[in-house]
Amino acid sequence: MKTISAIILLVTGVAFGLPAIAETPAQGQTTKKEKAPAKKPAAKKEAAAAADDDDKEPDVAGMTSTAFDCELGNKLTIYQLADQDQIALRWNKKLHHMTRVTTSTGANRFENTKKGLVWIGIPAKGMLLDSKKGQQLANECKSPEQIQAKTAEKG
Repeated sequence: MKTISAIILLVTGVAFGLPAIAETPAQGQTTKKEKAPAKKPAAKKEAAAAADDDDKEPDVAGMTSTAFDCELGNKLTIYQLADQDQIALRWNKKLHHMTRVTTSTGANRFENTKKGLVWIGIPAKGMLLDSKKGQQLANECKSPEQIQAKTAEKG
C-alpha cells in the first residue's frame, strides 16, 4: 500500500510540474539553474596582493645580505631580515621578491610564482630553479660560511 501511495505522489508531482525525486541534486551539488557559491573576496585580494609583490622590486634597505658563489661562475645575493618569511634575491642584475613556502624536509624554500623562480637552501648549498622552464639556473651555490665549513671539514 505504501509503494502505491509513493508512486501516486510521484506521478502527481510530475503531472503538476514538480521536480521528480530522481532529479533533485545530491547534497552539496548544484543544479543548472543554481550558481556555485562565489569565492570569497578576501581570498582573491590576498592572491592579487601576493602577485603584485612578485612584480615589485623589493626594498633591501636595512636587510642583511649574503653573497653566494655558484658553479659555472654564477653569483647571487640573498637579502633578508631575521625571522621573515620573505627575502629579496639578486640574480642577473635584478632584484626579485621571494616568499617562503613550507616544506616537509626542513629546507628553506622561497618562490616568486609570477616569474617562476624557486630558491632552495639547505645547510650544504643552495640552488636556484626556473619552475616555468623546468631547469636549474644556478647550482652548488655556497655562502662564505658554507665554503669555510666545507674546508674545515676536509682539514
